[in-house]
Amino acid sequence: MSKIALITGATSGIGKACAEIYAQNGYQLIITGRRADRLAEFKDQLESDYPVKVKTLCFDVRDRNEVEKNLQALSNDLKKVDILINNAGLSQGLDSLQNGNLDDWDTMIDTNIKGLLYVSKIVSNWMIAEKKGHIVNIGSIAGKEVYANGNVYCATKHAVDALNKAMRIDLLPHGIKVTGIHPGAVETEFSIVRFHGDEKKAAKIYEGYEPLVAQDIAETIYFTTSRPSHVNINDLVIMPTAQASAFYWNKEV
Repeated sequence: MSKIALITGATSGIGKACAEIYAQNGYQLIITGRRADRLAEFKDQLESDYPVKVKTLCFDVRDRNEVEKNLQALSNDLKKVDILINNAGLSQGLDSLQNGNLDDWDTMIDTNIKGLLYVSKIVSNWMIAEKKGHIVNIGSIAGKEVYANGNVYCATKHAVDALNKAMRIDLLPHGIKVTGIHPGAVETEFSIVRFHGDEKKAAKIYEGYEPLVAQDIAETIYFTTSRPSHVNINDLVIMPTAQASAFYWNKEV
């Protein structure tokens, strides 16, 4: 039987690019997202382009009951997940702490931390039963450095960084690999979501340099999960050449 990759937040950006590259390499896919129409369209595309089967699950990772209901309803053969990519995540707002929007805070905390935990708890137990598996957690440079007005988003990605390390320790006795991937500036829908749909404001983030694209991150993720069984890449930070950190850039102005 082909290997199985489960990818959350697979309807756009890094998650979508990951689904493409794993399909290219013969993986059967379980893709999740909040937009049923996009999931259905993407499933059709993948199954048309590659000799793979794709299972779609439409739910919001913030909803614990929906996460459990959808994942546990999978057939036993699909629960033999080889790779889990915890990609679902977002940033909303770019306000100072004292001017923060509480709804934005809740959305980021519930998606980036609790959603990752809900999915990981279930799937990690499936992997334990099989005595193998690989979990990839998508963090951010914001999980390594804090920048002005990043406050809660940075806090959630610092939590992802800590959880990645904790998973590595807790799942070590079961032979399960865990990898954290921490991108810098990647041009996806990320900034559009951060600025609540303001595309002009979002576009300014990527002016003056060549940012990473989703495919860059997907290729890196695939590399980490294709290493020999005795190799685990614990933690990896990847940024565009024009970015050295959250603070240092080489931009044309």
